[in-house]
Amino acid sequence: MAVTLAQAINQALHDAMTEDERVLVFGEDVGKLGGVFRVTDKLQETFSEARCFDTPLAESGIIGTAIGLAMYGYRPVPEMQFDGFTYPAFEQIVSHLAKMPNRSRGTVKLPVTIRIPYGGGIGAVEHHSESPEAYWAHTQGLKVFTPGTPDDAYSMMRAAIAMDDPVIFLEPKRRYWMKSETELPVQTEAPHRAVVRREGTDVSVFCYGPMVRTAMEAAEAAADEGWSLEVVDLRSLNPLDTPTIVASVQRTGRAVVVHEAAQTLGMGAEIAARIQERAFYSLEAPVLRATGYDTPYPPAKLEEFWLPDVDRILDLVERTLAY
Repeated sequence: MAVTLAQAINQALHDAMTEDERVLVFGEDVGKLGGVFRVTDKLQETFSEARCFDTPLAESGIIGTAIGLAMYGYRPVPEMQFDGFTYPAFEQIVSHLAKMPNRSRGTVKLPVTIRIPYGGGIGAVEHHSESPEAYWAHTQGLKVFTPGTPDDAYSMMRAAIAMDDPVIFLEPKRRYWMKSETELPVQTEAPHRAVVRREGTDVSVFCYGPMVRTAMEAAEAAADEGWSLEVVDLRSLNPLDTPTIVASVQRTGRAVVVHEAAQTLGMGAEIAARIQERAFYSLEAPVLRATGYDTPYPPAKLEEFWLPDVDRILDLVERTLAY
């Protein structure tokens, strides 16, 4: 049976709530409406307003509530309705959620999983198409996961909710409707591990979240040119699975990193640094990056030119193979 990424997350939340009454889902319009993207559809109907409920339009309050609930033994799963809405909660996440377990020397556990639909590609207005992953990956004390397939969406969400650590769970909103022929429940690789989605010999392409599908399409197109691309889905941005990254570059000798976020100080910079630190003598060419531009996110009519696509990836593949 075909399952969309949104349906996989919905099922993961449903199953977690069924197995553990401490799991609570809340946020702006997640209850009766089922969320803007209907990811929480029917959860309130099934589990009541006590366990799946709507909140005021106050992101700082949502996360503050989640922290308090976690301190009292619950496992909250709050939703930030859109990526650009997370910033009012930045102080709560960085100063309290990320730091409380360490500040208490591990005596206070904060098993909070923050769901954030992120990225572009849906023709939305300002504050609805951002990629803030670098903020969260830079914040020690947070785990940062982002699935690129429906199977991973289910498995990684279940793993995140079960953890005693706070997790930022980034959901690629333009991939909510992508389908997988899978049967839920499903358990994939542990969420902190990267996965080689397609083996190759010429260039390693590192990607995550919404860019996994784009990178796989680029690999298909590259095959027509006689280029063999290895596609590595990072899945976890903090921690990064450095051994898998290094092993791929040691096989191919070349690397291209793909992400939607702006280039400067993005995840691609960290990945490039780790590659040159650990696999310098395996490199046949500089590490190249296909990313968003160092500008504010553009209006909907221009986003197709702003977002990395197959052609931009293939252009960098051609450049790295020319060395």
